[in-house]
Amino acid sequence: MAENWTPDSWRSKPIVQVPAYPDKEALADVESRLATYPPLVFAGEARKLKSHLADVAEGRGFLLQGGDCAESFAEHHADHIRDFFRAFLQMAVALTYGSQQPVVKVGRIAGQFAKPRSSDIEKKGDVELPSYRGDIVNGIEFNADSRIPDPHRQLMAYRQSAATLNLLRAFAQGGFANLDHVHQWMLDFVKDSPQSHRYQLMADRITDSLSFMRACGIDPESAPQLRSTDFFTSHEALLLGYEQALTRIDSTTGEWYATSGHMLWIGDRTRQADHAHLEFFRGVQNPIGLKCGPSQTPDGLLELIDILNPNNEAGRLTLITRFGHENVEKHLPKMIQAIEREGRKVVWSCDPMHGNTITANGYKTRPFERIMGEVESFFAVHRAEGTHAGGVHVEMTGRNVTECMGGAKEISAENLGDRYHTHCDPRLNADQALELAFTIAENLRKETDGKK
Repeated sequence: MAENWTPDSWRSKPIVQVPAYPDKEALADVESRLATYPPLVFAGEARKLKSHLADVAEGRGFLLQGGDCAESFAEHHADHIRDFFRAFLQMAVALTYGSQQPVVKVGRIAGQFAKPRSSDIEKKGDVELPSYRGDIVNGIEFNADSRIPDPHRQLMAYRQSAATLNLLRAFAQGGFANLDHVHQWMLDFVKDSPQSHRYQLMADRITDSLSFMRACGIDPESAPQLRSTDFFTSHEALLLGYEQALTRIDSTTGEWYATSGHMLWIGDRTRQADHAHLEFFRGVQNPIGLKCGPSQTPDGLLELIDILNPNNEAGRLTLITRFGHENVEKHLPKMIQAIEREGRKVVWSCDPMHGNTITANGYKTRPFERIMGEVESFFAVHRAEGTHAGGVHVEMTGRNVTECMGGAKEISAENLGDRYHTHCDPRLNADQALELAFTIAENLRKETDGKK
């Protein structure tokens, strides 16, 4: 247990990226009510995820983390959750085959409501209002009433997270994740993709492997691993009052766990060593993530690791790098060398989204070739350093949106307005997400074949 730590010790520290709630009594009442609610996830599940991530840290697995930029109350539909899960599973199958290793599946879902902002104020014309900080804080509509931070939104976020988790568990364990179904969906994608020839070979190999296993008597009916899967949830923990209310002592170990999600991460804007977010995170035993941007120095990173993972526990800490496609080779090697020199056990994961945002035709977007460029540079640097490129962290949806330019179907700047639905940042659509997974899988497969 962390020394001199309590679930509320963060309140004595400086804090950034928090909304200014006008009604402090209402906020305290909501947090008190949340503290009586059942946990959303269980400590044993978080420990299981940490164990899987420990294997990734040791080079025996790959982390796929992805989902919405920011979940919304208005778009909480079963079909949206199903479509996301379907696209996510297809990505995981491609990566599993490409890496020949287990893929740890972690969604940005069932809690990803709060968003950091570069400015407290949003301006349109002559009107200035508080920035939208996610549905858990205020409304996206640009009017004064909507933008007032409302603590009661936290209760809605809790209820939506619980409902989403319930459906995800049913999908993961109830047959929807059957490998035969997932592979058939993938074949449909390959058939319809403008670059189908690139992916057909891998699809054919997977088909041959499934046919061989079936001939040996191994199929989804006889092997439960082929019809169900482990799926975990994650989000950026910005609202520490909400997180504190859902932090509980595990009765089997006596340790504190955040029960709002299996894995929480600290954003690039809230990773100050002497601030509230580091103080809260150092005391919960969940696996945690740390975003690392261009402003992060190797020495500063080691200081944060000392705070967050003083026992050097494998699986505890995932470093999620987000530099921009042109900056990976400038920053990542120095970080890797510092971590290796000090013998720190971490999972290295690549967020190719946040450093590659531009504006085109009046829309915030991310060019697919820049996203791929950052991923490929991430893998190239790890090959050069002899370390394990352990995962990817992407913003994606299962819907047919037009928010990121490029990809096999060549979404142009002029196409962005066709189906631009995001509440915050642009996401890969289902086709682009699977295209990314196939491309990563091709690289992983080459590395695997090269080691034989």
